[in-house]
Amino acid sequence: MRSPLLTLPKAELHIHIEGSLEPEMMVALAQRNGITLPYESVEAVRAAYQFENLQSFLNLYYAGAQVLQSEQDFYDLTWAYLQKCAAQGVRHTEIFFDPQTHCDRGIPFEVVHSGITQALLDARVQLGVSSALILCFLRHLSAEAAMATLEQALPYRGSIIAVGLDFSELGHPPSKFQAVFDRARAEGFLTVAHAGEEGPPEYIWEAIHLLKVSRIDHGVRCVEDPALVNYLAEHQIPLTVCPLSNIKLCVFDEMAQHNLKQLLDLGLCVTVNSDDPAYFGGYLAENFEAAELALGLTSEHLIQLAKNSFKASFLPPAEQQSYLQELSVHLANIESI
Repeated sequence: MRSPLLTLPKAELHIHIEGSLEPEMMVALAQRNGITLPYESVEAVRAAYQFENLQSFLNLYYAGAQVLQSEQDFYDLTWAYLQKCAAQGVRHTEIFFDPQTHCDRGIPFEVVHSGITQALLDARVQLGVSSALILCFLRHLSAEAAMATLEQALPYRGSIIAVGLDFSELGHPPSKFQAVFDRARAEGFLTVAHAGEEGPPEYIWEAIHLLKVSRIDHGVRCVEDPALVNYLAEHQIPLTVCPLSNIKLCVFDEMAQHNLKQLLDLGLCVTVNSDDPAYFGGYLAENFEAAELALGLTSEHLIQLAKNSFKASFLPPAEQQSYLQELSVHLANIESI
């Protein structure tokens, strides 16, 4: 990993905290909680990280999530990710969590929330990494189940900035959750949604017009609809693109085919993110590096991506400007060397 990519100040806006569960931690937590995994070793877990599509990944993802049982487990998971952030120049992160994955197997919402939020609070003080928390609804489950989850989250709205929609995109359009998102916005939550990864451009339109999202998570299939591309560029609706994830889940066959550079050159507000880094081969700096090497990204592209990450965040304008100023100082220091 090259130093400028590690140290470039940036934000991450598309990270599923459960997707940062490294094989070593999965095995360790299984032992701590007396859970038998269908894998004999850390190496066997890692060898299973070969996916044909999104669903084949989700099958392993949910199997791994069962090792998360206690508040300490969720703390340890989140803290490990935040340490990675601090090592890779991530100054701010907006983390997805999936309470339905845990509540549906008997883990109380409070246990999940408390473990994650305590790690976020500690990281602000000990690591200098700021954060926000986004609750995601599982789109393969019913809208009624999502509404029930929203009800559970209302007592914690002070520490949850937005709601999102993730996983199993095909066959589950954003329109399925319009009433839930209407209620969430009425309760003061911002909204985001996964759309245009496996799903068609129509899902992106629905997320914009029906769910009234502030950001589109993924969105790479927008190029199939020129009118949508123009709309995204005109309104600067951010896309939280995840390059390594897109390759691992066969959205593109290889990184050289990825449309990240095309989206940037079309004037879209694109950001780079790691999605589920433990499963997809890298955290934020690895995603930057893979895209730079395969797509021939220039220093101007990389700087724009870093700027976009702060501008697309849910940080207040003054805090965005503070981080952008930090980025400018960092770049000036590099140029002076």
